[in-house]
Amino acid sequence: MNWGAPEYDWVGDWSARRASLSPDRTAVIDETAGQRYSYGDLERRANRTARLLEEYGVAEGERVALVSRNRAEAFDLFFATGKTGGVLAPLSYRLAPPELAALLDLVDPRLLIIESPHVERVEHAIARADVEPAVLELETADPAGGWPTYADAVSADDSPVEKRPRSLEDPHLLLHTGGSTGTPKETTITHGSIYWNSFNTITAWGLRPDDVTPMVFPVFHTGGWNVLTLPMFNVGGTLVIDREVEPDRILEQVERRGATVLVAVPAVLRAMATHEEWERADLSSLRFVKSGGGPCRDAIVRAWRDRGVDFSQGYGLTEIGPNNFAMPDEYDPAKVASVGKPVLHADARIVDDDGTELESGEIGELELTGPHAADGYWRNPEATAETFGDGTEGDSEPDVSADDERSAAGWVSTGDLARVDDDGFYHIEGRKKNMFISGGENVYPPEVEDEIADHPAVAEVIVVPVPDEQWGTVGKAVVELATGWEAGASDGDERDVLTLTALEAFLDERLARFKIPKYLAFVDEMPESGPSKIDRAAIEDRFGGIDP
Repeated sequence: MNWGAPEYDWVGDWSARRASLSPDRTAVIDETAGQRYSYGDLERRANRTARLLEEYGVAEGERVALVSRNRAEAFDLFFATGKTGGVLAPLSYRLAPPELAALLDLVDPRLLIIESPHVERVEHAIARADVEPAVLELETADPAGGWPTYADAVSADDSPVEKRPRSLEDPHLLLHTGGSTGTPKETTITHGSIYWNSFNTITAWGLRPDDVTPMVFPVFHTGGWNVLTLPMFNVGGTLVIDREVEPDRILEQVERRGATVLVAVPAVLRAMATHEEWERADLSSLRFVKSGGGPCRDAIVRAWRDRGVDFSQGYGLTEIGPNNFAMPDEYDPAKVASVGKPVLHADARIVDDDGTELESGEIGELELTGPHAADGYWRNPEATAETFGDGTEGDSEPDVSADDERSAAGWVSTGDLARVDDDGFYHIEGRKKNMFISGGENVYPPEVEDEIADHPAVAEVIVVPVPDEQWGTVGKAVVELATGWEAGASDGDERDVLTLTALEAFLDERLARFKIPKYLAFVDEMPESGPSKIDRAAIEDRFGGIDP
């Protein structure tokens, strides 16, 4: 709901406006399908999709959910919801059915579109959920469900549709994230948030109409939209998509497509730099590469810079940006350990637990503000108030206290510890809470612990982050066994013996794979820091390495 904000015909009408300026310029290259789409093609596809959404009642404020890998249809739905006033909610196909069910209940979509490979998982989620959306299958070569197909349902009429005026404060995307407990949250991304993040990215990173980039983030992730996809559509660049993210395929795409820009999580960049084709790959077309989604090890930075690539680290989160920092012109290479300086239309500060701004060099929580911030969490005012400070939420009226300086300023609490050096460069020092990032995905130990605790062998459990060469960080479960159970080797399967293999099997249908611990350790008794309070810090100090 927008509260008196002006509406404009141009808001949300991405495909029509870009097609009117550069109809024949290549917008998307789909490597898997072997298809190339111009901006004129995307506008025609968007009109067809808009008619489909209207048929299913996805109009102003109504949600359409999507469970799919990276396909052109995801962009069709984005452009079409911009025209009709609908809201697109991409959901992760990596989540277990109970997790997907919780998000379906939260989003409450009128229409759900499922790519064929994920039908069985989503069927189980629908059975658990309390919502009953219309369902279409986005079929691959092997249709799996009994629902109508997207291809059959989409309109053949690609003529311009009537555009519904929208406000910059109206939502356009719901992107899910988690809290400190892993409770599902959908971040309300408005039209204004998207535009301002695009402007920040284009101006700070120097994006150009002739830029080409492989899009390696999934479309259920903020990286799949706001890191490069929508900034590139804004400037008229070219996006290369693929169903699977494989290091050799990305290296080949960089060379064959003449990619000029690449942004990826550290795990992907490491896989590329250690691949057997690395030394033979031609990277000369790349103007710059950025790492995002977690800290990047020095060895990865050196590998790319040794190939003559301008390599730096980015920083952001679903709730604001996610592009908040950039490296200035002619920066000292020693500053590559930082995330740079704030982009043109964003502010950053470091504060203590009371919200008091700290001096240069002091470590505190990083807070961000700017017009690219999200509107809050969908239907979750409590979490909104905790992170965004002012209690606003996508479909509720803001309640800002006049004497609350922190709230009125619109500072977003990131939960990350950081410092700013004397030259104004920001350095990320770690998490304020115990969340960790594995392969670019957030992992929340309390959520994982709750599932592990359901195993009959487990009396108590703490999950701690440990370093991992491939994923940056993974989880280690530290377990206090229940009476009658014994610890076992990871390849054992004896009765009344808990092994890593058995634990992984137990969690397989409960949690996404990236959340499942990769290591298992045991203690006779959990240490305590007070009455009945487990000393998590002591556990992490003892077990925060790979060896048990």
